[in-house]
Amino acid sequence: MRADLAANLSELYGSEVPAYTTLVEACEHVNADVLARRGGDAERLGSIRRVTAERHGAIRVGTETELAQVARIFGACGMYPVGFYDLREATPPIPVVSTAFRPLARAELAENPFRVFTSVLVVDDRRFFDERTEARLREFLDARTLFPAELLELADQMESEGDLTFERADRFLELATASFALSDEPVDRAWYEHLESISSVAADIGGVGSTHINHLTPRVLDIDALYARMGDLGIEMIDRIQGPPQVEPGEGVDVLLRQTSFRALAEPRRFREPDGSVVDAHLRVRFGEVEGRGVALTPAGRDLYDGRGFRAFPRTEEELHAQGLAYYRRDDQGRLQPIVYEDFLPKSAAGIFASNLTSDGTADARQRASSRDAAWMQDALDRTLHDPYALYEAERAGEVYRFPTR
Repeated sequence: MRADLAANLSELYGSEVPAYTTLVEACEHVNADVLARRGGDAERLGSIRRVTAERHGAIRVGTETELAQVARIFGACGMYPVGFYDLREATPPIPVVSTAFRPLARAELAENPFRVFTSVLVVDDRRFFDERTEARLREFLDARTLFPAELLELADQMESEGDLTFERADRFLELATASFALSDEPVDRAWYEHLESISSVAADIGGVGSTHINHLTPRVLDIDALYARMGDLGIEMIDRIQGPPQVEPGEGVDVLLRQTSFRALAEPRRFREPDGSVVDAHLRVRFGEVEGRGVALTPAGRDLYDGRGFRAFPRTEEELHAQGLAYYRRDDQGRLQPIVYEDFLPKSAAGIFASNLTSDGTADARQRASSRDAAWMQDALDRTLHDPYALYEAERAGEVYRFPTR
């Protein structure tokens, strides 16, 4: 079901954002080139089958209730919340906190590692929203229904019983895919523009009556080659690749995550004017992201990366392993095997968001910030929020991850 949902959403997004299909095709060409050039070494961080199928998506919701419902839908596909990200601390600040739904076990990740980076609006953070705006946001968000009751019932059955009939599974996939399609309902222009003056992300969440895929991300084995190829195809990319710098052969090891995207495209949307009339216009909200993944860093490695940057790292996998900076396991022949970084970087996520925003918005640092942390996220989800380091440690030790999912 996870693989089918990822495929369905990829087809949907390609129909809505045709440049995404161009991006996927370009990734396939680059991956084939890398595989031909590097042979089996190109698959050290995942088989070409996995990399070709791999996607991560991003969605945005407005309330704790909507967040908990998302958790039920993805839980039915074996995807569980991992990590806590506070994008309010980014530059520019974005009024959301986030988690990522993904598989936990190595075998599940190898089968299909579909991930969905999910953000929820912090409506009571006074740095962004005054009392009047918060009250109207709550009224607007509480009045909408993102996910039909039938979908949530099927999700709960799948989680509790572990399977669905083919007919009910197809119905689940149909309803889930439709829930993330871009709506053609008219947008209240005055309300949307008020929120957009605060944050484009806030407007995308609280200014429309539905949620949708904000971006869908294929994985590529050489993101620098992909970046150049997209430019050659006439697709405008953002100004740089987010994350660690490019690693030349023999000069270092790919770590963590590198990301870039093509710029948000003008998409037709309908707006309701203050006089009640409906007009055709455009919004620039959604974009096409692409990622390149490296080895996961330990807490010590992450501290070194965040404090001194990539240039402070040793150049070989053996040194990374010996210094306890990255996660590796040994195969039956005693060779080091890198453990893929399966999660996200808040600075990179915010950088991608910011590169595609229509405005920087406004935030008053003198006002009260609302408390949001991993404990809050876990309570809102009503299920275990998993620590990514615990997952990597278990994989390094060859243990089966048995932490509760509820």
